[in-house]
Amino acid sequence: MGKVAIICNSSEPKCVFPPFILGSSAAASGDEVVIFFTPAGAPVLVKGEMEKIRSQKGLPDLIELYDGLRNLGGKIWICELALEAKGLKKEDFRDGVEIVGATTFMAEIKDANVTFSFG
Repeated sequence: MGKVAIICNSSEPKCVFPPFILGSSAAASGDEVVIFFTPAGAPVLVKGEMEKIRSQKGLPDLIELYDGLRNLGGKIWICELALEAKGLKKEDFRDGVEIVGATTFMAEIKDANVTFSFG
């Protein structure tokens, strides 16, 4: 079992689908997964936003990927800087999103054996 760290630095669909596809695949394979959203990626985690892009031709359903990743123990974290930078509050985000600082993320992934970044 390994650890996979993924950073999402955009809320554009082309940058949001890969973290959830790869993260879900890794979690289904038994890996520990942490996806960290920077302030630029934060808007996609606001309630109702995934529903707007959930189905893209040829891609899996984004909400199913999100729920599947959570059910497999994957962590979905958002940088605490997003709150002030984007004018958001904790209650604006989907269930399962944790707000953490970059230091927490870095400490969590120090032993990751696979890392990806999209944005």
